[in-house]
Amino acid sequence: MEVVVDHSTDGWESMCLCPTGRMGNLVRGTHLREGEAGHNVLLVGTMEGTQRSQPISTENQEIAKQAACETGQNSASSWENRPLVLAGESSLEWIRMLARKEPETVFTSLAHRIDLDLLRQSFRKISKNDSTGVDKVTAKEYGLNLEENLYNLHQRLLRGQYIAVPVRRVWIDKEGGKKRPIGITALEDKIVQKAVAIILDAVYDADFYDFSHAFRENHSQHGAISEIRRLCIELKVGWIVSADITGLFDNIEHNHLRSMIKRRVNDGGILRLIGKWLNAGVMEEGHLSYPGKGTPQGGVISPVLSNIFLHYVLDDWFVKEVKPRMKGRCFIIRYADDFILGFERESDAQRVMEVLPMRFNRYGLSLHPEKTKMLPFRKPPLEEKGKGPGTFDFLGFTFYWAKSRNGYWVLKKKTIGKRRSRFMNELWQWCRKHRHDQIEDQHERLTSKLRGYFNYFGVRGNYEALKAVYIHAERAWKFWLSRRSHKGRVTWKGFASIRAAFPLPKPRIVYNNI
Repeated sequence: MEVVVDHSTDGWESMCLCPTGRMGNLVRGTHLREGEAGHNVLLVGTMEGTQRSQPISTENQEIAKQAACETGQNSASSWENRPLVLAGESSLEWIRMLARKEPETVFTSLAHRIDLDLLRQSFRKISKNDSTGVDKVTAKEYGLNLEENLYNLHQRLLRGQYIAVPVRRVWIDKEGGKKRPIGITALEDKIVQKAVAIILDAVYDADFYDFSHAFRENHSQHGAISEIRRLCIELKVGWIVSADITGLFDNIEHNHLRSMIKRRVNDGGILRLIGKWLNAGVMEEGHLSYPGKGTPQGGVISPVLSNIFLHYVLDDWFVKEVKPRMKGRCFIIRYADDFILGFERESDAQRVMEVLPMRFNRYGLSLHPEKTKMLPFRKPPLEEKGKGPGTFDFLGFTFYWAKSRNGYWVLKKKTIGKRRSRFMNELWQWCRKHRHDQIEDQHERLTSKLRGYFNYFGVRGNYEALKAVYIHAERAWKFWLSRRSHKGRVTWKGFASIRAAFPLPKPRIVYNNI
Protein backbone atom coordinates (compact mmCIF):
# COMPACT_ATOMS: atom_id res chain seq x y z
CA MET A 1 0.00 0.00 0.00
CA GLU A 2 1.35 3.42 -1.00
CA VAL A 3 1.22 6.43 1.31
CA VAL A 4 0.83 9.78 -0.44
CA VAL A 5 1.31 12.97 1.57
CA ASP A 6 -0.44 16.11 0.37
CA HIS A 7 0.44 19.47 1.93
CA SER A 8 -2.33 21.94 1.21
CA THR A 9 -3.63 25.21 2.61
CA ASP A 10 -6.94 24.92 0.77
CA GLY A 11 -9.98 24.66 2.98
CA TRP A 12 -11.30 21.86 0.80
CA GLU A 13 -10.43 18.20 0.73
CA SER A 14 -7.95 17.45 -2.05
CA MET A 15 -8.09 14.19 -3.91
CA CYS A 16 -4.98 12.40 -5.13
CA LEU A 17 -4.68 12.09 -8.91
CA CYS A 18 -3.27 8.70 -9.84
CA PRO A 19 -3.18 7.39 -13.43
CA THR A 20 -3.94 3.93 -12.08
CA GLY A 21 -4.99 2.64 -8.69
CA ARG A 22 -7.95 2.52 -6.31
CA MET A 23 -8.72 5.32 -3.89
CA GLY A 24 -8.51 4.28 -0.26
CA ASN A 25 -10.01 5.97 2.76
CA LEU A 26 -9.24 9.63 3.42
CA VAL A 27 -7.50 10.05 6.76
CA ARG A 28 -7.40 13.58 8.14
CA GLY A 29 -4.06 14.62 9.57
CA THR A 30 -3.39 17.92 11.30
CA HIS A 31 -6.23 20.42 11.43
CA LEU A 32 -6.24 22.90 8.54
CA ARG A 33 -5.76 26.47 9.72
CA GLU A 34 -5.45 29.72 7.82
CA GLY A 35 -1.84 30.36 6.87
CA GLU A 36 -0.62 26.89 7.92
CA ALA A 37 0.01 23.87 5.76
CA GLY A 38 -2.22 20.91 6.56
CA HIS A 39 -0.91 17.35 6.56
CA ASN A 40 -3.28 15.04 4.68
CA VAL A 41 -2.49 11.35 4.33
CA LEU A 42 -4.13 9.41 1.50
CA LEU A 43 -3.94 5.64 1.51
CA VAL A 44 -3.86 4.41 -2.06
CA GLY A 45 -4.21 0.74 -2.96
CA THR A 46 -3.36 -0.80 -6.33
CA MET A 47 -5.55 -2.37 -8.95
CA GLU A 48 -3.49 -4.15 -11.57
CA GLY A 49 -4.41 -3.79 -15.23
CA THR A 50 -7.12 -1.22 -14.62
CA GLN A 51 -7.03 2.33 -15.95
CA ARG A 52 -9.25 5.08 -14.67
CA SER A 53 -9.81 8.74 -15.47
CA GLN A 54 -8.52 11.44 -13.16
CA PRO A 55 -11.06 12.33 -10.45
CA ILE A 56 -12.59 15.77 -10.39
CA SER A 57 -12.79 17.71 -7.13
CA THR A 58 -16.27 19.24 -6.94
CA GLU A 59 -15.04 21.74 -4.36
CA ASN A 60 -12.34 22.96 -6.74
CA GLN A 61 -14.96 23.16 -9.49
CA GLU A 62 -16.92 25.56 -7.30
CA ILE A 63 -13.82 27.66 -6.68
CA ALA A 64 -13.04 27.99 -10.37
CA LYS A 65 -16.72 28.61 -11.17
CA GLN A 66 -16.96 31.38 -8.60
CA ALA A 67 -13.77 33.00 -9.89
CA ALA A 68 -15.06 32.82 -13.47
CA CYS A 69 -18.34 34.48 -12.42
CA GLU A 70 -16.42 37.32 -10.79
CA THR A 71 -14.58 38.01 -14.04
CA GLY A 72 -17.80 38.32 -16.00
CA GLN A 73 -18.25 34.71 -17.13
CA ASN A 74 -21.39 34.17 -15.05
CA SER A 75 -23.72 32.59 -17.54
CA ALA A 76 -24.59 28.94 -17.08
CA SER A 77 -23.94 28.14 -20.70
CA SER A 78 -20.46 29.69 -20.66
CA TRP A 79 -19.55 27.70 -17.54
CA GLU A 80 -20.85 24.43 -18.94
CA ASN A 81 -18.73 24.88 -22.05
CA ARG A 82 -15.55 25.38 -20.03
CA PRO A 83 -13.18 22.42 -19.67
CA LEU A 84 -13.24 20.51 -16.40
CA VAL A 85 -10.80 21.55 -13.70
CA LEU A 86 -8.77 18.68 -12.26
CA ALA A 87 -7.99 18.55 -8.57
CA GLY A 88 -5.03 20.80 -7.77
CA GLU A 89 -5.34 22.92 -10.93
CA SER A 90 -7.49 25.51 -9.13
CA SER A 91 -4.73 26.23 -6.58
CA LEU A 92 -3.54 29.44 -8.25
CA GLU A 93 -7.12 30.44 -9.06
CA TRP A 94 -7.94 30.09 -5.37
CA ILE A 95 -5.04 32.42 -4.53
CA ARG A 96 -6.27 34.98 -7.07
CA MET A 97 -9.80 34.83 -5.75
CA LEU A 98 -8.69 35.23 -2.12
CA ALA A 99 -6.35 38.10 -3.05
CA ARG A 100 -9.23 39.91 -4.77
CA LYS A 101 -11.70 39.35 -1.93
CA GLU A 102 -9.29 40.03 0.94
CA PRO A 103 -6.91 42.86 -0.02
CA GLU A 104 -5.46 42.92 3.51
CA THR A 105 -4.72 39.18 3.67
CA VAL A 106 -1.06 38.23 4.09
CA PHE A 107 -0.16 34.91 2.43
CA THR A 108 2.13 32.88 4.67
CA SER A 109 2.12 29.45 2.99
CA LEU A 110 2.90 29.53 -0.73
CA ALA A 111 6.30 27.91 -1.27
CA HIS A 112 4.90 24.36 -1.17
CA ARG A 113 2.95 25.14 -4.34
CA ILE A 114 6.20 24.98 -6.30
CA ASP A 115 5.70 21.38 -7.37
CA LEU A 116 6.77 19.38 -10.41
CA ASP A 117 3.76 20.52 -12.43
CA LEU A 118 4.55 24.19 -11.82
CA LEU A 119 8.24 23.65 -12.62
CA ARG A 120 7.23 21.89 -15.83
CA GLN A 121 4.92 24.77 -16.73
CA SER A 122 7.69 27.27 -15.95
CA PHE A 123 10.13 25.49 -18.25
CA ARG A 124 7.63 25.73 -21.09
CA LYS A 125 7.20 29.47 -20.56
CA ILE A 126 10.82 30.62 -20.24
CA SER A 127 12.78 31.85 -23.23
CA LYS A 128 14.56 29.09 -25.16
CA ASN A 129 17.23 31.19 -26.89
CA ASP A 130 20.87 30.15 -27.11
CA SER A 131 22.09 32.60 -24.45
CA THR A 132 23.42 30.76 -21.43
CA GLY A 133 24.27 31.84 -17.93
CA VAL A 134 27.24 30.88 -15.80
CA ASP A 135 26.19 27.22 -15.94
CA LYS A 136 26.55 27.12 -19.78
CA VAL A 137 23.45 24.89 -20.02
CA THR A 138 21.00 25.49 -22.88
CA ALA A 139 17.29 24.74 -22.76
CA LYS A 140 17.74 22.17 -25.52
CA GLU A 141 20.33 20.24 -23.52
CA TYR A 142 18.25 20.46 -20.34
CA GLY A 143 15.16 19.26 -22.17
CA LEU A 144 16.80 16.04 -23.37
CA ASN A 145 16.27 14.61 -19.90
CA LEU A 146 13.63 17.05 -18.70
CA GLU A 147 11.65 14.95 -16.23
CA GLU A 148 14.70 13.70 -14.35
CA ASN A 149 16.26 17.18 -14.27
CA LEU A 150 13.06 18.76 -12.96
CA TYR A 151 12.68 16.01 -10.36
CA ASN A 152 16.21 16.60 -9.08
CA LEU A 153 15.59 20.34 -9.02
CA HIS A 154 12.38 19.84 -7.06
CA GLN A 155 14.13 17.58 -4.56
CA ARG A 156 16.81 20.20 -3.96
CA LEU A 157 14.10 22.79 -3.36
CA LEU A 158 12.36 20.52 -0.86
CA ARG A 159 15.58 19.74 1.02
CA GLY A 160 16.75 23.36 1.03
CA GLN A 161 19.78 22.47 -1.10
CA TYR A 162 18.93 24.74 -4.02
CA ILE A 163 21.71 27.29 -4.64
CA ALA A 164 21.36 30.32 -6.91
CA VAL A 165 24.39 30.90 -9.14
CA PRO A 166 25.71 34.34 -10.10
CA VAL A 167 24.18 36.19 -13.04
CA ARG A 168 26.30 36.65 -16.15
CA ARG A 169 26.32 40.32 -17.15
CA VAL A 170 26.64 41.51 -20.73
CA TRP A 171 26.29 44.99 -22.19
CA ILE A 172 24.15 46.00 -25.16
CA ASP A 173 24.05 49.26 -27.09
CA LYS A 174 21.64 52.04 -26.22
CA GLU A 175 20.73 55.30 -27.88
CA GLY A 176 23.36 58.00 -27.67
CA GLY A 177 26.27 55.57 -27.71
CA LYS A 178 25.58 54.34 -24.16
CA LYS A 179 25.51 50.76 -22.91
CA ARG A 180 22.78 48.89 -21.01
CA PRO A 181 23.61 46.00 -18.63
CA ILE A 182 21.66 42.78 -19.14
CA GLY A 183 21.77 39.88 -16.72
CA ILE A 184 21.64 36.36 -18.16
CA THR A 185 20.43 33.91 -15.54
CA ALA A 186 21.32 30.22 -15.32
CA LEU A 187 18.66 27.92 -16.74
CA GLU A 188 17.53 26.28 -13.49
CA ASP A 189 17.40 29.70 -11.84
CA LYS A 190 15.13 30.83 -14.67
CA ILE A 191 12.80 27.89 -14.08
CA VAL A 192 12.46 28.48 -10.34
CA GLN A 193 12.20 32.24 -10.82
CA LYS A 194 9.39 31.74 -13.30
CA ALA A 195 7.55 29.49 -10.83
CA VAL A 196 7.83 32.10 -8.09
CA ALA A 197 6.81 34.83 -10.55
CA ILE A 198 3.64 32.89 -11.43
CA ILE A 199 2.73 32.63 -7.75
CA LEU A 200 3.49 36.30 -7.05
CA ASP A 201 1.43 37.33 -10.09
CA ALA A 202 -1.53 35.40 -8.69
CA VAL A 203 -1.28 37.37 -5.45
CA TYR A 204 -0.41 40.86 -6.70
CA ASP A 205 -2.44 41.03 -9.90
CA ALA A 206 -5.47 41.95 -7.79
CA ASP A 207 -3.48 44.79 -6.17
CA PHE A 208 -1.94 46.26 -9.30
CA TYR A 209 -3.87 49.10 -10.90
CA ASP A 210 -5.17 48.92 -14.46
CA PHE A 211 -2.84 51.74 -15.53
CA SER A 212 0.19 49.52 -14.80
CA HIS A 213 0.72 47.72 -18.10
CA ALA A 214 4.17 46.11 -17.93
CA PHE A 215 4.70 42.34 -17.73
CA ARG A 216 1.07 41.48 -16.98
CA GLU A 217 -1.46 39.25 -18.70
CA ASN A 218 -3.98 41.10 -20.89
CA HIS A 219 -1.78 44.23 -20.79
CA SER A 220 0.63 45.48 -23.45
CA GLN A 221 2.47 48.51 -24.80
CA HIS A 222 -0.33 49.16 -27.27
CA GLY A 223 -2.87 49.05 -24.47
CA ALA A 224 -0.91 51.75 -22.64
CA ILE A 225 -0.67 53.83 -25.82
CA SER A 226 -4.40 53.55 -26.42
CA GLU A 227 -5.15 54.61 -22.83
CA ILE A 228 -3.02 57.74 -23.16
CA ARG A 229 -4.92 58.83 -26.25
CA ARG A 230 -8.31 58.18 -24.66
CA LEU A 231 -7.54 59.89 -21.35
CA CYS A 232 -5.93 62.96 -22.92
CA ILE A 233 -9.13 63.54 -24.88
CA GLU A 234 -11.69 62.59 -22.20
CA LEU A 235 -10.04 64.49 -19.33
CA LYS A 236 -9.13 67.50 -21.49
CA VAL A 237 -5.53 67.24 -20.37
CA GLY A 238 -3.56 70.46 -20.67
CA TRP A 239 -0.20 69.45 -19.18
CA ILE A 240 1.96 66.34 -19.37
CA VAL A 241 4.74 65.17 -17.07
CA SER A 242 6.90 62.67 -18.91
CA ALA A 243 9.24 60.83 -16.54
CA ASP A 244 11.87 58.11 -16.63
CA ILE A 245 13.51 56.44 -13.65
CA THR A 246 17.29 56.25 -13.80
CA GLY A 247 18.58 52.69 -13.57
CA LEU A 248 15.55 51.21 -11.80
CA PHE A 249 16.68 47.58 -11.94
CA ASP A 250 20.17 48.50 -10.68
CA ASN A 251 19.08 50.69 -7.77
CA ILE A 252 16.19 48.92 -6.03
CA GLU A 253 16.99 48.83 -2.31
CA HIS A 254 16.71 45.26 -1.03
CA ASN A 255 15.41 46.27 2.41
CA HIS A 256 12.61 48.36 0.94
CA LEU A 257 11.74 45.57 -1.50
CA ARG A 258 11.53 42.93 1.24
CA SER A 259 9.29 45.08 3.41
CA MET A 260 6.97 45.72 0.46
CA ILE A 261 6.73 42.03 -0.44
CA LYS A 262 5.93 41.15 3.19
CA ARG A 263 2.81 43.29 3.04
CA ARG A 264 1.17 40.54 1.01
CA VAL A 265 3.56 37.57 0.99
CA ASN A 266 5.29 36.65 4.24
CA ASP A 267 6.24 33.09 3.35
CA GLY A 268 9.74 32.23 4.53
CA GLY A 269 10.38 29.87 1.62
CA ILE A 270 9.46 32.46 -1.01
CA LEU A 271 11.43 35.21 0.74
CA ARG A 272 14.52 33.01 1.03
CA LEU A 273 14.42 32.20 -2.68
CA ILE A 274 14.13 35.89 -3.56
CA GLY A 275 16.99 36.67 -1.18
CA LYS A 276 19.18 34.06 -2.85
CA TRP A 277 18.64 35.64 -6.28
CA LEU A 278 19.21 39.18 -5.02
CA ASN A 279 22.48 38.18 -3.35
CA ALA A 280 23.75 35.68 -5.94
CA GLY A 281 26.25 38.16 -7.32
CA VAL A 282 27.21 39.24 -10.83
CA MET A 283 29.82 37.56 -13.01
CA GLU A 284 31.41 39.88 -15.57
CA GLU A 285 34.47 38.88 -17.59
CA GLY A 286 35.50 36.39 -14.92
CA HIS A 287 35.14 38.81 -12.01
CA LEU A 288 32.49 38.15 -9.35
CA SER A 289 30.93 41.12 -7.57
CA TYR A 290 28.06 41.65 -5.13
CA PRO A 291 26.34 44.98 -5.86
CA GLY A 292 24.22 44.94 -2.68
CA LYS A 293 21.21 46.51 -4.39
CA GLY A 294 19.15 46.13 -7.53
CA THR A 295 17.72 43.14 -9.35
CA PRO A 296 19.41 41.56 -12.39
CA GLN A 297 18.03 43.34 -15.46
CA GLY A 298 16.98 40.58 -17.83
CA GLY A 299 16.22 38.12 -15.02
CA VAL A 300 12.88 36.30 -15.07
CA ILE A 301 11.95 37.47 -11.56
CA SER A 302 13.05 41.10 -12.04
CA PRO A 303 9.90 42.39 -13.85
CA VAL A 304 7.62 41.10 -11.08
CA LEU A 305 9.81 42.54 -8.32
CA SER A 306 10.07 45.91 -10.06
CA ASN A 307 6.29 46.02 -10.51
CA ILE A 308 5.78 45.34 -6.80
CA PHE A 309 8.34 48.00 -5.89
CA LEU A 310 6.85 50.70 -8.11
CA HIS A 311 3.32 49.76 -7.10
CA TYR A 312 4.03 51.05 -3.60
CA VAL A 313 6.51 53.78 -4.49
CA LEU A 314 4.49 55.38 -7.31
CA ASP A 315 1.14 53.82 -8.24
CA ASP A 316 -0.46 53.49 -4.82
CA TRP A 317 0.98 56.82 -3.71
CA PHE A 318 -0.43 58.64 -6.74
CA VAL A 319 -3.92 57.15 -6.32
CA LYS A 320 -4.22 57.58 -2.54
CA GLU A 321 -2.11 60.66 -1.82
CA VAL A 322 -1.76 62.75 -4.97
CA LYS A 323 -5.03 62.39 -6.84
CA PRO A 324 -7.33 63.46 -3.95
CA ARG A 325 -5.30 66.68 -3.55
CA MET A 326 -5.57 67.75 -7.17
CA LYS A 327 -7.96 70.57 -8.12
CA GLY A 328 -8.49 69.22 -11.64
CA ARG A 329 -8.61 65.83 -13.26
CA CYS A 330 -5.44 63.79 -13.81
CA PHE A 331 -4.20 60.35 -14.80
CA ILE A 332 -1.13 58.13 -14.76
CA ILE A 333 0.02 55.47 -17.24
CA ARG A 334 3.06 53.36 -16.37
CA TYR A 335 5.01 50.75 -18.27
CA ALA A 336 7.94 49.39 -16.22
CA ASP A 337 10.17 52.38 -15.36
CA ASP A 338 8.56 54.78 -17.87
CA PHE A 339 5.42 56.66 -16.89
CA ILE A 340 3.25 59.54 -18.07
CA LEU A 341 1.25 61.89 -15.84
CA GLY A 342 -1.54 63.98 -17.35
CA PHE A 343 -3.12 67.01 -15.66
CA GLU A 344 -6.00 69.29 -16.52
CA ARG A 345 -4.49 72.23 -14.60
CA GLU A 346 -0.98 73.64 -14.80
CA SER A 347 -0.85 74.26 -11.02
CA ASP A 348 -1.47 70.56 -10.32
CA ALA A 349 1.31 69.54 -12.69
CA GLN A 350 3.75 71.94 -11.05
CA ARG A 351 2.94 70.68 -7.54
CA VAL A 352 3.51 67.06 -8.53
CA MET A 353 6.66 67.94 -10.45
CA GLU A 354 8.10 69.45 -7.25
CA VAL A 355 7.39 66.49 -4.96
CA LEU A 356 8.07 63.68 -7.47
CA PRO A 357 11.91 63.70 -7.13
CA MET A 358 11.63 63.71 -3.33
CA ARG A 359 9.28 60.74 -3.41
CA PHE A 360 11.75 58.66 -5.43
CA ASN A 361 14.78 59.83 -3.42
CA ARG A 362 13.09 58.49 -0.31
CA TYR A 363 13.41 54.96 -1.76
CA GLY A 364 16.89 55.35 -3.22
CA LEU A 365 15.76 56.15 -6.77
CA SER A 366 16.13 59.21 -8.98
CA LEU A 367 14.49 60.59 -12.10
CA HIS A 368 16.42 61.02 -15.32
CA PRO A 369 17.18 64.76 -15.58
CA GLU A 370 16.91 64.87 -19.38
CA LYS A 371 13.98 62.53 -19.91
CA THR A 372 11.81 63.95 -17.11
CA LYS A 373 10.02 67.13 -18.13
CA MET A 374 6.77 69.04 -17.88
CA LEU A 375 5.20 70.39 -21.07
CA PRO A 376 1.93 71.93 -22.32
CA PHE A 377 -0.26 69.54 -24.26
CA ARG A 378 -3.72 71.07 -24.45
CA LYS A 379 -5.78 70.49 -27.58
CA PRO A 380 -5.54 73.69 -29.70
CA PRO A 381 -8.65 75.65 -30.71
CA LEU A 382 -10.28 74.56 -33.94
CA GLU A 383 -9.43 77.80 -35.77
CA GLU A 384 -5.75 77.67 -34.82
CA LYS A 385 -3.29 76.67 -37.55
CA GLY A 386 0.17 75.17 -37.55
CA LYS A 387 1.49 72.60 -35.09
CA GLY A 388 0.28 71.61 -31.65
CA PRO A 389 1.68 72.99 -28.36
CA GLY A 390 4.24 70.27 -27.65
CA THR A 391 5.30 66.65 -28.01
CA PHE A 392 6.36 63.85 -25.68
CA ASP A 393 7.82 60.37 -26.20
CA PHE A 394 6.56 57.12 -24.70
CA LEU A 395 7.22 53.47 -25.60
CA GLY A 396 8.91 54.31 -28.89
CA PHE A 397 6.27 56.78 -30.11
CA THR A 398 6.11 60.57 -30.28
CA PHE A 399 2.69 61.95 -29.32
CA TYR A 400 1.59 65.24 -30.88
CA TRP A 401 -1.48 67.22 -31.92
CA ALA A 402 -2.07 67.70 -35.67
CA LYS A 403 -4.90 68.50 -38.05
CA SER A 404 -6.77 65.64 -39.71
CA ARG A 405 -7.85 65.63 -43.34
CA ASN A 406 -11.20 67.03 -42.24
CA GLY A 407 -9.54 69.97 -40.51
CA TYR A 408 -10.01 68.78 -36.88
CA TRP A 409 -7.30 68.54 -34.25
CA VAL A 410 -6.48 64.90 -33.45
CA LEU A 411 -3.90 63.24 -31.23
CA LYS A 412 -1.41 61.43 -33.45
CA LYS A 413 1.58 59.17 -32.95
CA LYS A 414 4.70 58.48 -34.96
CA THR A 415 7.89 56.53 -34.43
CA ILE A 416 10.49 58.45 -32.45
CA GLY A 417 13.00 59.85 -34.94
CA LYS A 418 16.05 58.43 -33.14
CA ARG A 419 14.39 55.03 -32.82
CA ARG A 420 13.61 54.90 -36.54
CA SER A 421 17.13 56.05 -37.50
CA ARG A 422 18.68 53.43 -35.24
CA PHE A 423 16.61 50.63 -36.79
CA MET A 424 17.47 51.80 -40.31
CA ASN A 425 21.16 51.87 -39.42
CA GLU A 426 20.89 48.35 -37.97
CA LEU A 427 19.34 47.17 -41.25
CA TRP A 428 22.19 48.74 -43.20
CA GLN A 429 24.87 47.15 -41.03
CA TRP A 430 23.13 43.77 -41.12
CA CYS A 431 22.95 43.78 -44.93
CA ARG A 432 26.63 44.68 -45.03
CA LYS A 433 27.66 41.90 -42.64
CA HIS A 434 25.53 39.19 -44.30
CA ARG A 435 25.85 40.19 -47.95
CA HIS A 436 27.65 36.91 -48.77
CA ASP A 437 24.88 34.73 -47.31
CA GLN A 438 22.45 32.91 -49.55
CA ILE A 439 19.74 35.25 -50.85
CA GLU A 440 17.08 32.94 -49.42
CA ASP A 441 18.60 33.27 -45.94
CA GLN A 442 18.97 37.03 -46.26
CA HIS A 443 15.35 37.34 -47.35
CA GLU A 444 14.12 35.25 -44.43
CA ARG A 445 15.95 37.35 -41.84
CA LEU A 446 15.02 40.69 -43.42
CA THR A 447 11.38 39.61 -43.61
CA SER A 448 11.43 38.74 -39.92
CA LYS A 449 12.99 42.07 -38.96
CA LEU A 450 10.58 44.17 -41.04
CA ARG A 451 7.51 42.21 -39.98
CA GLY A 452 8.39 42.67 -36.30
CA TYR A 453 8.95 46.40 -36.82
CA PHE A 454 5.68 46.87 -38.72
CA ASN A 455 3.71 44.81 -36.18
CA TYR A 456 4.82 47.10 -33.35
CA PHE A 457 4.88 50.52 -35.01
CA GLY A 458 1.95 49.89 -37.35
CA VAL A 459 -0.47 52.28 -35.64
CA ARG A 460 -2.86 54.71 -37.29
CA GLY A 461 -1.11 57.86 -38.52
CA ASN A 462 2.36 56.28 -38.69
CA TYR A 463 2.28 54.92 -42.24
CA GLU A 464 4.82 57.40 -43.65
CA ALA A 465 7.43 56.32 -41.11
CA LEU A 466 6.82 52.66 -41.98
CA LYS A 467 7.11 53.44 -45.68
CA ALA A 468 10.46 55.19 -45.15
CA VAL A 469 11.80 52.10 -43.37
CA TYR A 470 10.60 49.83 -46.17
CA ILE A 471 12.26 51.94 -48.88
CA HIS A 472 15.49 52.07 -46.89
CA ALA A 473 15.47 48.28 -46.43
CA GLU A 474 15.22 47.72 -50.19
CA ARG A 475 17.99 50.20 -50.92
CA ALA A 476 20.29 48.73 -48.29
CA TRP A 477 19.69 45.19 -49.60
CA LYS A 478 20.38 46.20 -53.21
CA PHE A 479 23.44 48.25 -52.27
CA TRP A 480 25.19 45.44 -50.42
CA LEU A 481 24.17 42.75 -52.90
CA SER A 482 26.04 44.85 -55.48
CA ARG A 483 29.19 44.60 -53.39
CA ARG A 484 29.43 40.86 -53.03
CA SER A 485 32.25 41.03 -55.60
CA HIS A 486 33.84 43.59 -57.91
CA LYS A 487 31.85 42.14 -60.83
CA GLY A 488 28.58 41.68 -59.00
CA ARG A 489 26.92 45.07 -59.44
CA VAL A 490 23.13 44.77 -59.24
CA THR A 491 21.10 47.25 -61.23
CA TRP A 492 17.56 48.25 -60.31
CA LYS A 493 16.35 46.21 -63.25
CA GLY A 494 18.21 43.18 -61.96
CA PHE A 495 17.02 43.84 -58.44
CA ALA A 496 13.42 43.88 -59.70
CA SER A 497 13.67 40.17 -60.49
CA ILE A 498 15.10 39.49 -57.01
CA ARG A 499 12.32 41.55 -55.46
CA ALA A 500 9.71 39.62 -57.44
CA ALA A 501 11.11 36.26 -56.28
CA PHE A 502 11.79 37.37 -52.70
CA PRO A 503 9.35 40.17 -51.82
CA LEU A 504 9.81 42.01 -48.55
CA PRO A 505 6.70 42.56 -46.38
CA LYS A 506 4.90 45.80 -47.22
CA PRO A 507 4.21 48.39 -44.50
CA ARG A 508 0.72 48.16 -43.07
CA ILE A 509 -1.36 49.56 -40.24
CA VAL A 510 -1.94 46.78 -37.70
CA TYR A 511 -3.67 48.83 -34.99
CA ASN A 512 -6.27 51.07 -36.57
CA ASN A 513 -8.11 51.87 -33.34
CA ILE A 514 -5.18 53.24 -31.31
